[in-house]
Amino acid sequence: MKTVVVNTDSIQRQWYVIDGGSLPLGRLASKVAQLLIGKGKVAYSPNQDHGDNIIVINSDKVKLTGKKPETKFYFRHSTYPGGAKFRSYKEQMALDSTQVIVHAVKGMVDKNARGRAILRKLHVYAGNTHPHSAQLPQPLSI
Repeated sequence: MKTVVVNTDSIQRQWYVIDGGSLPLGRLASKVAQLLIGKGKVAYSPNQDHGDNIIVINSDKVKLTGKKPETKFYFRHSTYPGGAKFRSYKEQMALDSTQVIVHAVKGMVDKNARGRAILRKLHVYAGNTHPHSAQLPQPLSI
């Protein structure tokens, strides 16, 4: 059996639109991460980026299950002593709901240059519209 290495110029990338209010946050993020990485494609190899461009709309309607809306916190640090900052899920949704999905997907891709390139293909919008109609994205139901 021969190992097939696909030329990066010949990779066919699609544009998909996913409604963010259709699934809980974790299930949505895992499906989006698989599409961004390209794991469902036949020519997938872990050292190449085969993924598609994903547009997530209605990020303000994303739900969590159970008691997670009250107990989930987002952590960041200013790099100064005592600079830990916490933000609750509800505060983050009120401030910027797109970052909730980006944060969840970011935790599911590689933590290197390839992962950062993969995240550039993720486009998240709070409302029902997006500016990518010229790319003719196909609606994808998950």
